[in-house]
Amino acid sequence: MDTSYPREGPRASTPRKVDGAAHTALVLGPPSPPPRDHLIWSAFSTLYLNLCCLGFLALVHSIKARDQKVAGDLEAARRYGSKAKCYNILAAMWTLVPPLLLLGLVVTGALHLSRLAKDSAAFFSTKFEDTDYD
Repeated sequence: MDTSYPREGPRASTPRKVDGAAHTALVLGPPSPPPRDHLIWSAFSTLYLNLCCLGFLALVHSIKARDQKVAGDLEAARRYGSKAKCYNILAAMWTLVPPLLLLGLVVTGALHLSRLAKDSAAFFSTKFEDTDYD
């Protein structure tokens, strides 16, 4: 009797049930997390009324992602969720970067003007004599 494993006989290569049907094996891995739709983030981006309506585009893609998740098409839901996330990031950057640049320009301008005022103070404090106008 052969007790080696795996067996390489004709029975091992074509497993059969008693009724003649072939066996089916399913390999299950760890369950993947459900796709994220970023709906709340998109709603806040839309309510903030950012430039170019990027928040509204994110909201549209978030709703599409949620619809696809409910319909059972997880790949399309991941795709729409990813687009919504990208639009939300762009909306956040578009909202935060210009005010920060403007603040930097104002601070730089104020420092430059204070230096000019300090240098020109000597010029405006000069006293002229009446003979200078003759």
